Formats: sequence, structure tokens, C-alpha cells
Amino acid sequence: MTTPEPHKRYRYQDYEQWEGRWELIHGVPYDMSPAPSTKHQAIVTELLFSLRSYFGKGECRVFAAPFDIRLSESDDYDNPDTVVQPDLSVICNPEQLDSKGGKGAPRLIVEVLSPATALKDRNQKYKLYEKHGVKEYWIVDSIHETIEVYGLVDHHYVNRAVFGKEDTLTSFVFPEFHLELKTVFQ
Repeated sequence: MTTPEPHKRYRYQDYEQWEGRWELIHGVPYDMSPAPSTKHQAIVTELLFSLRSYFGKGECRVFAAPFDIRLSESDDYDNPDTVVQPDLSVICNPEQLDSKGGKGAPRLIVEVLSPATALKDRNQKYKLYEKHGVKEYWIVDSIHETIEVYGLVDHHYVNRAVFGKEDTLTSFVFPEFHLELKTVFQ
């Protein structure tokens, strides 16, 4: 086991050898420590419960970090230069799953902001998810108690809405899914 050097480019086969939790975006390693806060974990748990309850035992499955999502521009999912661990991922195509995680863009990704990851989630990951075709991206701000919902339209995200603690979130991709946010931000 090793840790990556800061100015070197890497691929998935390198990533698999590292100690700790990492993400790899276009070959650049990002350390996932420190561990998320209690509030962060509570929000992820509430969202996981709500999404899992909605999807039941249907075709779509919900996964919580640490769960590798391998993204590739060339469909090389064995050794791509991008591997992320979103807080939550909804994958609706069973062919996108293998023993190592997810291959290609999930239908929905949820990221809960933390001080260490907020800029990456709002910038690099936003652009990455848009480029790879993640149909819906939620950015959860635990401090302001909001969820920004972005839906993919003609290969670009459109800010659908910002939902606050007193609102009911409606999904762009799953319009039957409704979530009262007061349960998420208890």
C-alpha cells in the first residue's frame, strides 16, 4: 500500500493500491480525509433512507460512499483516470455494476458539501458529472440547509431549483419522487 505523489498523474490501477480514501479526477489524486462530520453523515443517512424507500427493490439501486464510480471518456472502465466516491449514487442500469463498483454515469448523484470538499463538488465534480451525462446532480449545503437540484438538458445542467428546509424537493429525473426536507435537516 502506498499514497500518491502530489504532482504525478495516475489511473485506476494505481488508485487501487493506495492507503486511505481517495478520489481521482483526470489523473489528479484528491485525499478524502478527514472523515465527514456527524451532521454530514446524518444528512446522508436520511437521504439514503428516503431514496432507498422510494426505489424499493426496483431496477434502480442506491449506493453510499465509499463506493467507486469509474468514469471514462473512452469506455475503458478497467483503468480510467477518473474515480469518484459520491456521497450517494443511484444506478438504474445493472450492466453498469461490477464487483468494483459503478461503471459510467449514475442516473443521480448526491454530494453533501463539507469545508474540505465544497469547491471540488461545486466546480470539478459539477463539470465532470455534466460532461459524463449524470442526469441529475444534487448539491446539499448542510450549513444553509438547502439542496440545489441540477438536471441535464441537451448535455448541460440547468439549475432547476434550490430547495430549503421548509420545502418539498421534487426530482427532475424521477418526478414522482418527493422529499420533505425538514426530515433531512432535522
